[in-house]
Amino acid sequence: MRPLIALSLLLAATPAAAADPLRDAIKADMPDLLAIYRDFHANPELSFQETRSAAKLAAEARKLGFEVTTGVGRTGVVAVMRNGPGPVVLLRADMDGLPVPEQTGLAYASKAKSLTREGAETPVMHACGHDTHMTAWIGTARRLAAMKDQWSGTLVMIGQPAEEIGSGARAMLADGLYTRFPKPSTVIAFHDSAQLPAGTVGYADGYAMANVDSVDLVVKGVGGHGAYPHLAKDPIVLAARIVTALQTLVAREVDPLESGVVTVGSFIAGAKHNIIPDEARLQLTVRSYTPEVRKILLDGIARIAKGEALAAGMPEDRLPVVTIKDEYTPATFNTQPFTGQVADLFVRRFGKDRVVVTRAQMGGEDFSQLYLADKSVQSLLFWVGGVPHDKWQAAQGDITKLPSIHSPFWAPDAEGVVGTATEAMTSAALAVLAKK
Repeated sequence: MRPLIALSLLLAATPAAAADPLRDAIKADMPDLLAIYRDFHANPELSFQETRSAAKLAAEARKLGFEVTTGVGRTGVVAVMRNGPGPVVLLRADMDGLPVPEQTGLAYASKAKSLTREGAETPVMHACGHDTHMTAWIGTARRLAAMKDQWSGTLVMIGQPAEEIGSGARAMLADGLYTRFPKPSTVIAFHDSAQLPAGTVGYADGYAMANVDSVDLVVKGVGGHGAYPHLAKDPIVLAARIVTALQTLVAREVDPLESGVVTVGSFIAGAKHNIIPDEARLQLTVRSYTPEVRKILLDGIARIAKGEALAAGMPEDRLPVVTIKDEYTPATFNTQPFTGQVADLFVRRFGKDRVVVTRAQMGGEDFSQLYLADKSVQSLLFWVGGVPHDKWQAAQGDITKLPSIHSPFWAPDAEGVVGTATEAMTSAALAVLAKK
């Protein structure tokens, strides 16, 4: 990798208030970018259904001179710009929306509906801000295409499907992302943040996002009449005991200086007041950072479920069935020295008041797959604040008083996110590709 000091002449280390060619170009492009953003926002698509979004990214990249391939990993887009010898940088934006009914009140609020994987019709919303990600992807592509005389190497820009179900990056890799196309030395992405004021850049050193496991738990019982519980084996009571006991995994088995989460997100059992059902079904999300903590939690879930069932007198053939779903998303890790170098660059470019060190989050991101597919790759996922300043000030920075991402009320300051992210993504890419 070329040292970031090669950027000093290009970016002039200008503070945010000074005139700057890159910032001025983004500002001039902003009216068109905001129109694109509103279109993305009004037309969200669920995971692996992002055909319209992918076509829009592909068309824009083709106009700029990229070699474009669509349908990678089902609905993914890969755009390649070769510009002489040098490193290969991959920039990623995710495309999918969520099955959430929008309640922002925006004039361009989504009215879209679609079918889930299970076949149920649902409203769809960009409640996670992937519309800002795609818009900044276009803004960054425009800037880097216009600045080809200032960098050398290969730029790979991908529109990734299905981040929300943790499958898109894996699907693109399986479809040859690192074999059919130039293999990157550096991968970069950003995510909008509901925990930072608009235009603020945040980054974590090391772990940035958590391991994510989904676990299905079927608790078996013996059904019967609710008036005669002694003639049945109640799976609801047993499952409730399991739910309570699971909380001891983090409280009493994980090192207090480590992090872990075991959340029961669904508990379904029974259909009538006076019938004891013969099973209860639970769905869990499990979060961790390290492989060691992940193992403690997953092993502990199976052990506790079995132990509670035995304590309740369940026979061996009626013990709970624990299934770890094949949807594992590994933890996202920001590598050194690249993370520190880019953080310094961001401070020089935006000023120290707009760049903050954040804690790692328990949310998941399948961007991690792009690094884990080859650990020689340098990797950085950073955040760009999206909370409108008036709302941030009204809440006095208390994020518990603000909508979170995945909320039907999440409406980021689009100009603040897209403008800052485009400038940050362009600068970070140039940090690697800048000519000596």
